[in-house]
Amino acid sequence: MKYRKKPVIVDAIQWTGENEKEVESFLVLGGAWFDKDSNFLIIRTLEGDIYADKGDYIIRGIKGEFYSCKPDIFEETYETL
Repeated sequence: MKYRKKPVIVDAIQWTGENEKEVESFLVLGGAWFDKDSNFLIIRTLEGDIYADKGDYIIRGIKGEFYSCKPDIFEETYETL
């Protein structure tokens, strides 16, 4: 059996390493923090903490949850509206 993913519109921001204020504003509930020594972002999720590298997209899911996505996967999966 085959299935097609339902079209879903998501909010997302790409972490460039130079836009910490914008990313912090996007993650309004404070469920993330920057590790200055390692240059990555740690995001608290329902499944536990995940790490985002510079260049990764941070996506707000349909239930308000956050997760990261590598740029190549993001660009294959989503398009700008």
